[in-house]
Amino acid sequence: MSSSVIDYLATETRLGAHNYEPIGVVLSRGEGVWVWDTDGNRYLDCLSAYSAVSQGHCHPKILAAMVEQAHRLTLTSRAFHNDQLAPFYEEIAALTGSHKVLPMNSGAEAVESAIKSVRKWGYEVKGVPDDQAEIIVCADNFHGRTLGIVGFSTDPETRGHFGPFAPGFRIIPFGDAAALEQAITPNTVAFLVEPIQGEAGVIIPPAGYFTKVRELCTANNVMLVLDEIQTGLGRTGKLLAEQHEGIEADVTLLGKALSGGFYPVSAVLSNNEVLGTLRPGQHGSTFGGNPLACAVARAAMRVLVEEGMIENAARQGARLLEGLKDIRANTVREVRGRGLMLAVELHPEAGRARRYCEALQGKGILAKDTHGHTIRIAPPLVITSDEVDWALEQFATTLTQDFS
Repeated sequence: MSSSVIDYLATETRLGAHNYEPIGVVLSRGEGVWVWDTDGNRYLDCLSAYSAVSQGHCHPKILAAMVEQAHRLTLTSRAFHNDQLAPFYEEIAALTGSHKVLPMNSGAEAVESAIKSVRKWGYEVKGVPDDQAEIIVCADNFHGRTLGIVGFSTDPETRGHFGPFAPGFRIIPFGDAAALEQAITPNTVAFLVEPIQGEAGVIIPPAGYFTKVRELCTANNVMLVLDEIQTGLGRTGKLLAEQHEGIEADVTLLGKALSGGFYPVSAVLSNNEVLGTLRPGQHGSTFGGNPLACAVARAAMRVLVEEGMIENAARQGARLLEGLKDIRANTVREVRGRGLMLAVELHPEAGRARRYCEALQGKGILAKDTHGHTIRIAPPLVITSDEVDWALEQFATTLTQDFS
């Protein structure tokens, strides 16, 4: 590690809040699937900023749209109309089949907005008594780190010493449709769930789970809210992860890849009933729906489709998954994934995944550990077959390495 990198890390440690534990690399440039550190070393990015950089680092068409719009108009607030918001609405609705759109900035803001909206729908449309609305969520969920969201987290590190928390949430096991059926009451307004639990370690529910979930929500007049902030926009080899079981959510949350990593952009997509309950002054954001965000998001969606990134995610994801499963290593407990959202879970006796990620860094791969023994793998959707094969060589060498 060079002296300049040591200085960077020391300054961060001295002046920054210690709420992250990043891998010891200081990045300065990115292009496609590759990033470079301040010493000029090149790495294949296997995290994609938690799927925010799905279109590849610094995609030239998204960059051009951002620069062009930044020269024209960046922010108006929602006190006035701007000429990018309506086209953004049209294009995201056409792409996803949605009827109403609420633009926000971060993914967590989209989640909070959905919670407010489905509660309001519950009181004004479903007829739930005031202050009695319940939302069902899953254990080991990750929907963000705002105060409202961590209140229904089951991660002690996320919750500890941040209470008291708001009531109104019921927690059930992920992937268990029978548990959902038992948890629903007349006051249940929504089921908020990730199609694949990303932060928990890329946990994929049993086949048929979401088909049954959709049936239960429809039968009980409960809004199905799918948090597709990580899984959406091609990450799993489909535009939306819901498409793997041929269902449609009542409310869909998008973020991260909605801007291709250039700008914080998120959206709540819904039917008319839920978002139709909002009235002027009841919810909003100064930056939500700003012209710069809309121009960037429009370009990000356009290249995703025009350049075949979703199909490439399915194709290269299958290649990567098969290659990872072919690695014969006593350290590996399970390999799982869908599209380019994958994970390698290690046996506890293999040691923490962090040291494997650090070893991968030395071989030109940047990946991130989660929950102690799992390596998350999510390269940009523009990755090629040759790049997948090269990455597999580095994973094979690292996973069979003797750390004793």
